[in-house]
Parts: sequence; C-alpha cells; structure tokens
Amino acid sequence: MTDKQELIDKIRHSAAHLLAEAVLKKYPEAKLTIGPAIADGFYYDFDIDITFLPEDLIVFEREMKRSIKRNTKFKGKILSKKDALSIYKDNSYKTELINSMPENEVITEYSHSNGNFVDLCKGGHVDQTGEIKAVKLLSIAGAYWRGDENNKMLQRIYGTAFESKEELDNHILLLEEAAKRDHRKLGTELDLFSISPDVGSGMIIWHPKGAFIRNKIEEYWKEEHIKDDYDLIFTPHIGKADLWKKSGHLDNYSESMFPSLEMDNNDYYLKPMNCPFHISYYKNSLRSYRDLPMRIGELGTVYRYEKQGVLHGLLRVRGFTQDDAHIFCMPDQVVDEFNKILDLTFKIYDKFEFKNFKITLSTKPEKYVGEDKDWEFAENILENILNERDLEYEIDGGGGAFYGPKIDIHIEDAIGRLWQCTTVQFDFNLPERFGLKYISNEGNEVKPIMIHRALLGSVERFFGVLVEHFAGSFPLWLAPVQVMMIPIADRHIDYCNDISKELKRNDIRSKVDDSSDRMNAKIRNAQTQKIPYMIIIGDNEIDTNSLSVRSRSGENINNVKIEQFLKTLNNE
Repeated sequence: MTDKQELIDKIRHSAAHLLAEAVLKKYPEAKLTIGPAIADGFYYDFDIDITFLPEDLIVFEREMKRSIKRNTKFKGKILSKKDALSIYKDNSYKTELINSMPENEVITEYSHSNGNFVDLCKGGHVDQTGEIKAVKLLSIAGAYWRGDENNKMLQRIYGTAFESKEELDNHILLLEEAAKRDHRKLGTELDLFSISPDVGSGMIIWHPKGAFIRNKIEEYWKEEHIKDDYDLIFTPHIGKADLWKKSGHLDNYSESMFPSLEMDNNDYYLKPMNCPFHISYYKNSLRSYRDLPMRIGELGTVYRYEKQGVLHGLLRVRGFTQDDAHIFCMPDQVVDEFNKILDLTFKIYDKFEFKNFKITLSTKPEKYVGEDKDWEFAENILENILNERDLEYEIDGGGGAFYGPKIDIHIEDAIGRLWQCTTVQFDFNLPERFGLKYISNEGNEVKPIMIHRALLGSVERFFGVLVEHFAGSFPLWLAPVQVMMIPIADRHIDYCNDISKELKRNDIRSKVDDSSDRMNAKIRNAQTQKIPYMIIIGDNEIDTNSLSVRSRSGENINNVKIEQFLKTLNNE
C-alpha cells in the first residue's frame, strides 16, 4: 500500500467514527457495529428501529463537520479481553467481535471529541479530526450483520472523504457520471434485459435487443477462438456429486453451490464451474504429446449461490455464462500458450474499444498445493512474459489461488473505472486430483500442465461493463438497430420502406418509424434509444432521390446518396 493510500484509508476510517458519533447524538438508542474504510469511501452499520431518511444524512454530515472543526485528537487505549467485554456488555455486536478475536490479539478502543465518543476499533486514524479536509455522506442501504442473511438486517450509511475539497468534488462528478451510465438504469431505458421477481433474484431475462448484442459478442468470441485453434465444446449444466467431490468443490466451495437434487439414487449439483467437465473430455481418450497443446473452450453457463445482499444487476448474478477455456500442454509449450492468450486478450479488448488496463501478477499464498519447484517455475514464466512484452504490472504477493499463480487484467472504462475481466491461472491441483496423463515421445506417462483462462470473465458482467463504458451508445457493429427511417408525413412511408429494404440487403439493420408521432418526437425517441443513425425523409429527399442523415451525436448531412451512405456505414 502506498503512503497516500494509507493516509486516505486513515482519513476515511476516522470519518466513519465521526459518522457514528453524529448518529448517536441524534439517536442515542442506536447500536454501533463496524465502520471500515473501503474503496472510494467508508461506511458504518447501525442497529436501530427507525429508518434513516435522506434528510438525516444532511444532519449527520453537518455534525461531522463540526467535529472536524473542533480538531480534537484521536486517542487509543489497550483493553484486556475481560475489560472490553465489561465495557461493551450492552452491545451484542461488539461482544461477538471481542469473543471471536484470538487470545493473543491486542484489543483497542479509540476516542475523540475529548473522550465524549469512544468506539471499539483496531485503529488506523489520523492524529486529529481536522485532518479530514473533505467529507460527504452519500447513501443509505440495508446490510446483514457480517454479511449473513440469517442475521439481522442493519442500516448502512455510505460516505466518502478526501485530502482536499477538489478531490471530493471530482469524485462527486464521477459518481454523477457513473449514475447516468448505470447499466441497470440503461438496461431498462434501452429495453435490454430485466430481472423478474417471478423468476428469481440474480437471474437475467435477456430482451431481444440485449440478446442481439449478446449474440454479436458471442459470435465474435467464437470466431476468434476458432481462428486461434480452440476446440469449442458443450457440457451439461449438472454433474454427479462424485465429480464435485473429486474436484474438491464439495469440500472447499459448497457454500457457493446450489443444493443437490436426487436422480437415479445419485445426488446431482448445478455446476459452479466448467473445469471438471473439460477434464472429463480430456480423459475421454488416451492423450499423446502429439495432441498437445489442447485448447478447450466453452461459453458455459454456471450457477453460484450468491447472497441476496451482493447481487447487483448484471455484475453479480446467480446464473451466468463464462467464456471459459482450459489448455493442457507440455512444459516447453507454456510460454507460447501464455503469449497466445495475451495476444487474443488484447485483440478482444481493442475490438471493444478498451485501450487502458491494469495487470496484476498474484503469487503463492500461505496455503497451497503442488511442489515449490512447480510454483517457482510458473511464477518465473509469468513474470518473464510480462517483462519481455514490456507490460507494466503489480505483484500481489501471496494473492494467488491455492492451486496456482495467476495474471489478472483489469480494463479501464471511458470514465476511468477499473473492471476485473481477464484471468489466466496455472492449476497444480486438478491434474493431480484427476490423475491426468499424456504419453511423452519417450513413451512415458507424464502429467500435463493445465491453464485456466477467461478473457471476458462472464458474458453477463462484460455486457454490463460495456453498457456503462459506452453509456448505452454501442458502436455500429453492436447496435441492434443501426438506422431508423423517419418519414416526415405518411406519404413518405413507402419511400422509407424502399430505402430500409435496400439497407437490409446490404446487411444494415434498419427499421421504419411509421407511428403517428410527429417527426420531432420520432427523432427524440431514436436519440433516446441511442440508435447510431436516423434518416429523415420528406418531399425533397424523394424528389432528389437522396437521404437526409442525422447521427446520434447531432450531426446532420443532407442530400446524401444511398451508395455514399452505405460506404460510410461499411467503413465505420
């Protein structure tokens, strides 16, 4: 963590204390729980019977600013476990935290406002409240205690704080722009998808326009993978319990799996991952070194039991399609395979107009499987590849999966936010568990190296990111309707239909707005639907056998011949 980030975290955690103090001043009956710093801000959770209102935030923020102006010191005090339990005996949340701490852990509480406010806390504060230069309370939400939906629902207040008012103002502008781009809002406005309570939380219904865009994404994905010598397969949505036991999912991942169903005296589970199925395909035949590298790809739908509180539009769902692939290869093929994966990754990023990204190399964690020499071999390969390609990256020491090191790539969207999409991972676990082999050129049985990789991450999440990246204004090749024909009067409809048919013959997706709305209303509707081009047809266009073209950006070009317009579209 950088010194700047450490200071920001201290500012934000300190601001959370000021928020708790402000809430208690107005509602002394509120029970405090936890108030950590988080990415871009902080929150504090409260157990209180009344419901916080937006106007409460104004009162709390005003009181926080008074605490900042008083510029009192934060003071820490070490407590014994016995004393801590005595002091916080009336707060079941604090006593639960105290009792869950290891015996040798230091327990501390911090005060400010000259001791008028005290809270159990492990620390990480600025010296004085006056160092919190800019603070803003943002929203109210519900949150289960410790994220467990079996626990009581608390009220969470989110806020943010910065070193300067300028940084805060810039952040607020970013939040406003993000709100305009919210894929849930645009998904409704553009009629792309919905989530129905009749179907279930976290389950997506793709509407025709959204399904069209999704199909275009998947078609492009398949084309590029076939060009790159991937064999694309389909696998079932469920598998026997024995398979998930052998893969280790039932022992290590069962909390994220849906309950089993019984058939033919066997338990079956909805698949949370595609890996065991691809391994079953690999094991279907005896493999030779001549078969390697073997690249197995699938747009495979998986199901994970995500808790209600973390579901978020398309970005966090319970049923989603991974752009999954597994590569089985020999040690001397690994470098080429990783380079091919990165080449394909950056090609796909470029297609979807993502130009900037952040790369992380995650290394061996404390608990891991496999031999140290295999980890060293894999980590060196990944580091050398990134260095040779002259790619900037950060090392996340100990952040690798228990089964192997990995590279993660975060793409930067149009307003500078990072989204984790691509992950490429070594796996020392599953080849061992499933006894994978190939016959070497010397005739020996050898364990292959297995690489997991997903480039988009999941189609649902990537689609949500695309909506926000383009703010719903998809590039021409992805737009469900590329051209909207707008007749000024009913007598112009036949000509619009003729032009629309000609566009369709040239593979341009065109529609005619023959509604009874006035022309200006039709134009506004096409702009609201973010259709790339409108063609407005009146008497002049019919007399001159031409088109009046208007782009969604507002640019108008008159007297355009259809051949010229088609050339423009094809070039774009």
